[in-house]
Amino acid sequence: MDLTSLKQWLTMLRFGKDLRQRQIDILHSHMFFSSLLATPVGWCSRTPIIIEGAHGREAWRKGWKDHYFVDRCIGRMVDFYVAVSAANAQYLTTVKGFSSDKITVIHPGSDLRSFDPDRQAPPGLREALGFGHADPVILVMGRLEPQKGHHILLDAMPAVRRQFPNVRLVCAGEGALRGELEAQARSLGLDDMVRFIGYRSDIRDWLALATFTVLPSYWEGLPIAPIESLAAQRTVVATAVDGTPDVVVDGKTGLTVPPGDPVALAEAICRVMSNEDLRLNLARRGRQWVIENFSAENMVSKTERLYWKAWQRCARKTQNARRILMPSEAMK
Repeated sequence: MDLTSLKQWLTMLRFGKDLRQRQIDILHSHMFFSSLLATPVGWCSRTPIIIEGAHGREAWRKGWKDHYFVDRCIGRMVDFYVAVSAANAQYLTTVKGFSSDKITVIHPGSDLRSFDPDRQAPPGLREALGFGHADPVILVMGRLEPQKGHHILLDAMPAVRRQFPNVRLVCAGEGALRGELEAQARSLGLDDMVRFIGYRSDIRDWLALATFTVLPSYWEGLPIAPIESLAAQRTVVATAVDGTPDVVVDGKTGLTVPPGDPVALAEAICRVMSNEDLRLNLARRGRQWVIENFSAENMVSKTERLYWKAWQRCARKTQNARRILMPSEAMK
């Protein structure tokens, strides 16, 4: 159920009715607005356990929205928060002021079995892009929005090209900035080496084409793109923001740089391109890292353990309440 506005009061009433009629034991909501509405409904419906999933730093909050009074009030109704990364957990405790006892880190998981390091790019894909057989290809996967930092990557590419004249860049994704980014690429003289291919559902084919990937974001929750890249055994150069270092461990599974710094980004890209042994070692270690820590099976297992922990705590509270009530009832 998608709750996104207070105007959905009829939906909220039906939701509360469903919770009561179906005798739901655990309500687990995701994202800020859904949780803002679902948690009070669950609490009023006497749902025994309420869990909220937090997906990252809420950079959209400005002005009065940057205060957390409402979050803290509703937080009194929440039994546990699921943070997607260590940075997300820190945000919940230090910024929002939630108790660390309520917070559990569970990384989002993906079906990593479908990513094959030996997968070959479809025949003719390079040629269709106008790329040569030996041209190194950098892939960036993400929405063409300010958050993702594509303009910083484009600013870095002239310096990369001076060292590696045949480098190519593929931007997979759509967004409001496409026209602006295409204009930036033209102004930097990168028309012949940059391709904007739009949204692609066949991202595994593009990872097969890539030499490595880049994620130049300004903020993230726990990004899926580098997980998929490492699962395909393609190392990552990324900005060290929020949950990204949980995936791209600097010097172990990839390289990280500060956000908004095209010079540092260009240097990291050139380092990966100039050292094949480094690139391949990072990719191999990265694949093992994400398989061990970011699989769908791992996420499900940790979520099940949290549900069991929450249920045991709920059962103890119920038992304690009965012990308190029974003597007074016996006096009646």
